Amino acid sequence: MENNKYLFGASGHAKVVLDVLFSNNIKVLAVVDDNPKAPYISTIPVVNTKDFKSPEGSQFIVAVGDNAIRKKIVNKNNFRYFSAVHSDATISAFASLEEGTIVMPQVVVNSDAKIGKHCILNSRSVVEHDCFLEDYVHISPNASLAGNVFVGEGTQIGIGASVIQGIKIGKWVTVGAGAVIISDIPDYAIVVGNPGKIIKISTP
Repeated sequence: MENNKYLFGASGHAKVVLDVLFSNNIKVLAVVDDNPKAPYISTIPVVNTKDFKSPEGSQFIVAVGDNAIRKKIVNKNNFRYFSAVHSDATISAFASLEEGTIVMPQVVVNSDAKIGKHCILNSRSVVEHDCFLEDYVHISPNASLAGNVFVGEGTQIGIGASVIQGIKIGKWVTVGAGAVIISDIPDYAIVVGNPGKIIKISTP
């Protein structure tokens, strides 16, 4: 059935994803995990992957906070995905969210922002007008992107970070907590401080 909803991943992140779904009265039948540590999360049963057979029409959200692991899970499994927005978030009617993306409480996404697949917009983050987030991006709590910011695949914007308008951030970048980004950032960079400075370029 179309309304069979599941989470994949029984980590702590699954708890907050369930809160988002509960806020919209979306029923989750089970949480599926490769190595379950407990039989339940927030009253929802946890099922080992090897014991789970996805019913026809089922839909999933990958409830894993790590961007790279989330991508591996999506690439490994031929699931159908759905997105969810907390009832306390504000999403412009002119913004777009792709499949698998989760939006936490008090998030603001403004006009013509485009959010890719399997992204996480965490609590109280702001994505301003005309921003473009590629797949597997995570915007951490209280982080803010000004207008017309581009964020490449798999990038993590840390807690409380700020990005001024018109900035381009590459793929698989890590922006540290509280950083202030005032210039473009290349792929695989790790950036910290105010103003943000590159301290390392990771190996792809």
